Amino acid sequence: MNTYNVDNWKFSSFANTKKISMTVAIASDHAGFELKQYLIKMLRNLKIDVKDFGPPSAEPVDYPTFAHPVADFIEKNSGDLGVLICGSGNGVAMTANKHSGIRAALCWTAEVAQLARKHNDANILCLPARFIDQDMAVEMTKTFITTEFEGGRHERRVKLINNK
Repeated sequence: MNTYNVDNWKFSSFANTKKISMTVAIASDHAGFELKQYLIKMLRNLKIDVKDFGPPSAEPVDYPTFAHPVADFIEKNSGDLGVLICGSGNGVAMTANKHSGIRAALCWTAEVAQLARKHNDANILCLPARFIDQDMAVEMTKTFITTEFEGGRHERRVKLINNK
């Protein structure tokens, strides 16, 4: 299991980041709890409003209990973007994608996170805590929240997602 020492982390790599005015909803299961806490501190250091949907500790929990409220929050336009974390990232992605208007993307590199936003207008980043380190999680989160949807030919495709 990864251990994240938030207090010793230097946020200097974000010194050139412009102020981002948004609300990010975040939640995890027990496998992603430490990484969630780490990302919350990083986001708040960037002066981003963060809404933590839990859990409050690393005690074992069921990921849908925490993924659904984040998806609801984003779905109702109460938040701009979301971050969900579990062991593989799959469970939270599957849960969030049950919600209309949610495009949750399981990402494992910053490039995948960038393309999820740019081409798919993803609104929730799903992270696999057991398969990435904290530096990759920070890089992906920063990339996800600073990348805008490209629109154009991708807009037509995104609209087709909810058409059955």
